[in-house]
Amino acid sequence: MAINLSNSNLATRENRLGSITGYVGDLHDLASQSKCGSLKGCGRCFSQSSTCLSGCALGQLGGIRDIAIIHHGPSGCSATASSQYIVTNQVASKRGVINKSVYIGTDMDENDTIFGSTEALSDIILEVNRRYQPKAIFVSSSCATGIIGEDIDSVVEELKDQISVPVIPVHCEGFKSRIWATGFDISDHAVLSGIVKPPEKKRNTINFKNFYESARDEIIEIFKNFDLDPIFLYANATIEELEHLSESVATTCICGTLGNYLGNGLEEAYGVPYIRTINPLGIAGFETWLREIGKVAGKSSEVEAYIEEQRSIYIPQIEEVKKELKGLKAVLGMGPGYTFEVSRVLNELGIEVVWALAWHYDKKYENGEVPPAMSYLLDNDINFETSVADQQNFEVMNILNKYRPDLYLSRHPGSTVWAIKQGTPAIFVADEYMIFGYRHTLEFAHTVLDTIRNRSFEQNLARRVKLPYTDWWYQQEVGNFLEEAIG
Repeated sequence: MAINLSNSNLATRENRLGSITGYVGDLHDLASQSKCGSLKGCGRCFSQSSTCLSGCALGQLGGIRDIAIIHHGPSGCSATASSQYIVTNQVASKRGVINKSVYIGTDMDENDTIFGSTEALSDIILEVNRRYQPKAIFVSSSCATGIIGEDIDSVVEELKDQISVPVIPVHCEGFKSRIWATGFDISDHAVLSGIVKPPEKKRNTINFKNFYESARDEIIEIFKNFDLDPIFLYANATIEELEHLSESVATTCICGTLGNYLGNGLEEAYGVPYIRTINPLGIAGFETWLREIGKVAGKSSEVEAYIEEQRSIYIPQIEEVKKELKGLKAVLGMGPGYTFEVSRVLNELGIEVVWALAWHYDKKYENGEVPPAMSYLLDNDINFETSVADQQNFEVMNILNKYRPDLYLSRHPGSTVWAIKQGTPAIFVADEYMIFGYRHTLEFAHTVLDTIRNRSFEQNLARRVKLPYTDWWYQQEVGNFLEEAIG
């Protein structure tokens, strides 16, 4: 699928990748429908929650150092600015750098939505550039500007000659997609179209797309073994680093959902190989990922030496812990970039996945293939009950009540809390590197043991909390509110 960098806008995941937010069945059925092209998502006649894609788009861009984000919309649309500011500065502080990025809302009012406010937007862009002197300016649309057809592209085009740094339109109207991961693609599209420059020379760097670079030092040390320097994206990345992404040996990511668009875009536009393997979580994931990097970078012998050394240290310890994990049953609720990856790791550890929820599902990735995590599970004849639900907590609670698993794992803190209130031990997989490589897989296995060995907190809380879910709901099928297939 061609990525058009000459257009500031891009198609949603629903239109590009056939992505869905509603499905109930099992892994084999989901995958077979994906391969033959017959998969259709379902809508819901009742929806409990969701997330705005602009949060994903602007949250990613906001991590870049010393830039300005101008969110053109009502004040409420900039509600996430405070949390973004805190996260950006905390991550920068941990790294030991200063991030001077600013997040500006244009505070559109009723008059602006009736008569338009492009003149005001133009003035704001000029003032932001004068006052903060950012290294780049991202001008974002909102639902309000999208509804009235505010032309931010023309405003940006008229100002480009007056401002010495890149000024880039970012089209992230929240209503355009039910899949908030589309926001990741939107941020990547803005960087690819407005920041990245054609290569002048090749460098010993590897582009590493992640969320908050929490394992930065560890990954730098790993890649030293292969004479490669990782460039972490986008948290704390500089505009200069982003300009040279086209000169790297390869692009990889900690999460396929997060990095798929950037990886494919750099490969298509500049020939930078994109590492399309299962994610580096667990043993099989880490080794498969490393070997592909070694193959692309011409470092296969160094990679094999590293794998042999690390296996001798960690595999005996992991095998010992697995003896205590065998027979446990788990339910998962995460984004698809983790649901089907963590399911694989649990299988490696001897834990049975009885149900896995994905917050959405991509039928195909940009290269037209089924996501690698899904292919791996099928190739290894792994199957379990599966549903697609965009953070619909009432469906999670229905499943937990029916299966009574030993453990619930989630990448969403809200659903983790509700599981505990129901009496189910739960792990919030907050850190993207919680199961990365040998050492963290071992630590994760011990975390599971710690969680299931002492269940008194969950049991005591469940006895004292009255949940809003009735016996009627617990008796229903989990897909009771799904409507006829669409798409």
